[in-house]
Amino acid sequence: MRFVSFLLCVIALGAITPVHADNPAASRSTPNQVVQGIVDDLAKTMETRRAELQQNREALLKVIDGIVLPHFDIDYASILVLGQNARAATPEQRARFAKAMYNSITHRYAEGLLKYTEGRVRVLPFQGELNEKRTLVRTQVVLDDGKVVPVDYAFRKTRDGEWKAYDVIIEGISYVTNYRNQVAQEIQKSSLDALTTRLESQGAKALETLEQNGKK
Repeated sequence: MRFVSFLLCVIALGAITPVHADNPAASRSTPNQVVQGIVDDLAKTMETRRAELQQNREALLKVIDGIVLPHFDIDYASILVLGQNARAATPEQRARFAKAMYNSITHRYAEGLLKYTEGRVRVLPFQGELNEKRTLVRTQVVLDDGKVVPVDYAFRKTRDGEWKAYDVIIEGISYVTNYRNQVAQEIQKSSLDALTTRLESQGAKALETLEQNGKK
């Protein structure tokens, strides 16, 4: 179940590393093709490098950065998560929050990717017309007990003409909306800086645990 949590959280959060506009293949890819490419690349990588990645957590994180993360819009996703609080935040505060949010979740669930196997995520055929502001890619995630969970990924076309994901909807519940409510409550009780500091600490501790597990 942990690998499922990791996959869903990473796709919800977005990416630190962008796909550059000078990549023609990336620009031509449809949202469904983007998701299918991620699913296929993960399955191939785990099949050929699982033993290595079990021993090398730094390499595991690089796999995430290289395969999963470039196709998601961390800046847009983080602004949606902050909601009205984004207006009062400086660009520096928004960037720091986005990075802290990414690290806190990626470091916690990266190890779960080691259990990823081919066929765990099924990308369903696309229906309808592409909408540059919001297009859904529908998938089904097969859990360890065989249960099938519907998961939709919301994509938008960036100014560079690339399709990038910014939200995940799990059984009808939007990750961005759900997390935005939690973030708003915590900011109201303390501050955005305090929330970001907590996430940074959480990410650092998770990374330390991840590295320790790799040495066992």
